[in-house]
Amino acid sequence: MIPCRVAMANSAQREFVVLRGPRSLVRCAAEWLLNRILAVRGAPAICLAGGSTPLLLYRALAEPPWRDRMPWERVHWFWGDERFVRWDDPRSNYHMARAALFDHVPVPPENIHPIATSGTLEQAAADYDRGLRQFYGAPRLAIGHPLFAATLLGVGPDGHTASLFPGSTALTEDARWVAAIPEAQPEPRISLTMPALSSSSEIAFIVSGASKSAIVARIRRGEDLPATRVDTAGRIHWFIDRAAAGLSEA
Repeated sequence: MIPCRVAMANSAQREFVVLRGPRSLVRCAAEWLLNRILAVRGAPAICLAGGSTPLLLYRALAEPPWRDRMPWERVHWFWGDERFVRWDDPRSNYHMARAALFDHVPVPPENIHPIATSGTLEQAAADYDRGLRQFYGAPRLAIGHPLFAATLLGVGPDGHTASLFPGSTALTEDARWVAAIPEAQPEPRISLTMPALSSSSEIAFIVSGASKSAIVARIRRGEDLPATRVDTAGRIHWFIDRAAAGLSEA
């Protein structure tokens, strides 16, 4: 494991941790997530990500030792973004997490909060926004009272995170917590906005594979990308494997 801290333009403390490979990355991310949950009393909220590396994490959480150590009965699960497809569609982030994790652990159904994908795109986004505010218990986010105990994020080859893409008007949204992304391809999406994503005690980006090495290099240089705009009063961890860091396998 190779940790390093990188200063960027915004205020969050960022730490890049380079792991040997995807399996080491997943173990590190799983332990981080469990510790974040155990550190919070009451009903912590966790924001989940889509993507192939989070899929590996969800499969690991469904197995010992993390399955047996997680306080499933008190954790609430939300999503950072969703494709506007049916929940039974393999492209659905909810479908992926349910098949890999929630179908295999004793989580109360009422603790799972997927993004609805019925009706219109704009109405579904507004409904999720309203649900987040109801769970939070206030109409506006407050510093010192984060929405999420932990947020999981990935990064695309263009630097997007959740479904906030370079050049999107949703990137500068500061009032809504959830936005419709009709321009996303090949299907429209719904995404949490920067204020909601950043309202987290800690954030972890989990990134693996040589195909991500170019964008990781740009991020480590501090380029202005959606992924580098995510900020928080806590710490942002980048768990990356050697391939994503542009390093040869040891």
